[in-house]
Amino acid sequence: MNAALELFIQQLINGLTLGMVYALIALGYTMVYGVIQLINFAHGEVFMVGAYLALTAIWILAALAGPLPFWVSFAALLVFSMAGSALLGATIEKVAYKPLRNSPRLTALITSIGVSFFLQNAVMLIYRSKEQSVPEIIPHVQVSLGRISFSLIQGVIFLTSIGLMIFLTWFVKNTKLGKAMRALAEDPEAACLMGISVDRVIRVTFILGSALASVAGVLFALYYGSVNFHDGYLAGLKAFTAAVFGGIGSIPGAMLGGVLLGVFEGLGAGYISSQWKDVFAFLLLVAVLISKPSGLLGENIPEKV
Repeated sequence: MNAALELFIQQLINGLTLGMVYALIALGYTMVYGVIQLINFAHGEVFMVGAYLALTAIWILAALAGPLPFWVSFAALLVFSMAGSALLGATIEKVAYKPLRNSPRLTALITSIGVSFFLQNAVMLIYRSKEQSVPEIIPHVQVSLGRISFSLIQGVIFLTSIGLMIFLTWFVKNTKLGKAMRALAEDPEAACLMGISVDRVIRVTFILGSALASVAGVLFALYYGSVNFHDGYLAGLKAFTAAVFGGIGSIPGAMLGGVLLGVFEGLGAGYISSQWKDVFAFLLLVAVLISKPSGLLGENIPEKV
């Protein structure tokens, strides 16, 4: 295998790993927008809080239980982080967004930015502004083929992300709550007349989106080995870009957009420069929106008056 092909495959693996994380965050953006047409800019901070909750869980496990098999520790991190972030998402919806549900969209949008700043500063005060190191709970195991390497943590990210995406697809298509979410997204007035509890469906949407973002936060923290209070800003912005890229409001679009965004960023970093990797995401978004404004899998739906 020649060096050029090995470089391409390695950067493709790295990009797919990052893309899986983007996809999990993007799902929260697109679910909330699909149901209530709100861009929740605080969603990136929920991802960041999920990463800090994982760090907190590691500290608690180390103090109470000592060394554990990595899969037990990983499962504990996921449960702790998802539970905390789900509670946070439900609280944000009830306190910040529910009172503004009949207000102009710009009001809720500005509120989401305010919630984002509040969460950033709250985490900074609790955990301090210094970047926190995340202990390695997943063994550093790598499979190498020439210059191509694939680590255990990358395998965990792939399996966890794909499993959650499959679960979410099944949930939305087959469960009563999932069908209610689709009905509310399609026609809120008709859904209300059919007896669907709008408040309950919206709250479940926030809970699900926040739980998925927290999983992304756990994976991100374990992959990079550190976490900072401002990590949610850039990751959230890129995930929002992925949601728009795939078609905002489309769950398959968010998955596809996140994966492709990660691949594009990984290949750009490998072939051009890693210093420009944050620019590649937005260049891709501009190119797609010029050619297809609704995104890859989005539909052009006229604005309701």
